Amino acid sequence: MKINKIKIENFRLLKNFQLDIENELSLVIGKNNCGKTSLLAVLDKFLNQSDKNKFSFDDFNVDFKNEIKALVENPLEDVAVFKQKGIKLKLFIEYNEEDDLSNISRVMMDLDPNNNFIVLGFEYVLDFEKLKKLRIDYNDFEKREAIKFKKKKDDEPKSFKDLIYFLKANHQDYFTFAKKSIEFDLSTNEENELNFIDLIKEKISIKEIINFKFISAKREVSNKEVDKTLSIQTSKIYKKTEASDEQQEAIDDFKDKLSDTDFVLSDIYSNLFKNVIEKVKTFGGIKKDDSIIEIISTLQHRELLEGNTTVMYTHNDSSLPEHYNGLGYMNLISMIFEIEILIQDFKNSKDEKPSDINLLFIEEPEAHTHPQMQYVFIKNIKELLKQGIKRDDGQSGELQSIISTHSSHIVSESNFDDIKYLKKNGNNSVIAKNLKELKEEYKANTKQYEFLKQYLTINRAEIFFADKAILIEGDTERILFPTLMKKYDIDEEKKHNNLGTVDDSLPLLSQNISIIEVGAYSQIFEKFIEFIGIKTLIITDLDTVGLDDKKCEPSIGVS
Repeated sequence: MKINKIKIENFRLLKNFQLDIENELSLVIGKNNCGKTSLLAVLDKFLNQSDKNKFSFDDFNVDFKNEIKALVENPLEDVAVFKQKGIKLKLFIEYNEEDDLSNISRVMMDLDPNNNFIVLGFEYVLDFEKLKKLRIDYNDFEKREAIKFKKKKDDEPKSFKDLIYFLKANHQDYFTFAKKSIEFDLSTNEENELNFIDLIKEKISIKEIINFKFISAKREVSNKEVDKTLSIQTSKIYKKTEASDEQQEAIDDFKDKLSDTDFVLSDIYSNLFKNVIEKVKTFGGIKKDDSIIEIISTLQHRELLEGNTTVMYTHNDSSLPEHYNGLGYMNLISMIFEIEILIQDFKNSKDEKPSDINLLFIEEPEAHTHPQMQYVFIKNIKELLKQGIKRDDGQSGELQSIISTHSSHIVSESNFDDIKYLKKNGNNSVIAKNLKELKEEYKANTKQYEFLKQYLTINRAEIFFADKAILIEGDTERILFPTLMKKYDIDEEKKHNNLGTVDDSLPLLSQNISIIEVGAYSQIFEKFIEFIGIKTLIITDLDTVGLDDKKCEPSIGVS
């Protein structure tokens, strides 16, 4: 059982967003501010819903805010044509005959044996009745604000609170949560939102179907002397292991040794605290041989690990504490520890089965790590995650993973078909593209596709994160271009200084421009450039030839 697609509506830049999910690992890439963190946030807010994890009005897509404003100011009175509007998440789940269907049987919408899809919908929406209430309440609010505005003195700041202000403070009074199982229409391969099961009304829980965990880019790792992040994580790993009864022999041995130590320490404590206990006896209200206090040792195995263990690392035959490690190694070790903790979480306690689908999101694993370490991470993480959710009692569950990254080094070591490229589609939305779809673009010349795929994964994956690209032929251009760009920036600055004008354009060296050596193969990159949609300058060498096989002048092309 797998999630094969995610759809999101009206959440930040994810206005009308769709992401295909691979069976094991999906690598989500893209430039800054293109929705990678938003993808994690919306999954967390819906699947791990809590009072501390609510939606704010700033989570609404900008175009959707304007749509709400228009609905309030220009009333639509026909309820028959009104559709609930808001932030929506849909998970498309595919199952097969080998899967245990006991958990999903209550959310199945179609018993057709050929239809092996279910769609789980999560919504934060405004319905027609709440829209009418919003209009009434805002009209009352607007009248009160107008009165306040008139009463303000001339020397007081005058600001009028509008609908956006009102909704920022009160949107939760009009938008409500919904959980649904939505019909999947085989004829269209789309969801039919008009036919659904209301999971909240029917009191159907989905926690047995899907379990979502994540590792945020904001990891609590530092190399300060007081920091014991890794040591605290060892305690968490122990707690999760103990709860699942794994490594029971080692756990029992640990507890036995602590019990033996308790006896020894209790005997020592009786002498150590003898005087203070005698002083307690002198106070009134305590009869002879009644309510006698004693101090005994009660070592708690969980707390002992949390407060009194230190992760050490060996360097030149010396043991050094964890905070002596560089941030890169600290981050890498901490991430492996955190993955272990979350996998133990996915396993659930011995009295519960693992969920049918377990989704793990790792955000920006490259933090603080150098390129070689990033190569090592992505090479090994897929094998680690491939082990899935397996317990000693034979219970198991699926594990799917999403990794978001800005690292060209991680991209270069990844499976090309796992990569999902996020790019802006206008000012207020983002789209996702599967890199494996490029194969279709190059179907007329598969050798070009194989060359491009190999080139990008070995040499120049940073083009995925650039705003603009310059494709050049070789080393000479690679050396010259930064110098030429610097000279252009200096000349432009001098020109504007002499004229007394202001240059609003960004200097070339301050722009996110990637200079890529492509040899004599720039023509192969045409479809790829169109696919990822970045502005590109192509500069070829003097040795280009025309149709008459004669050398041409240097050629410059712009895509």
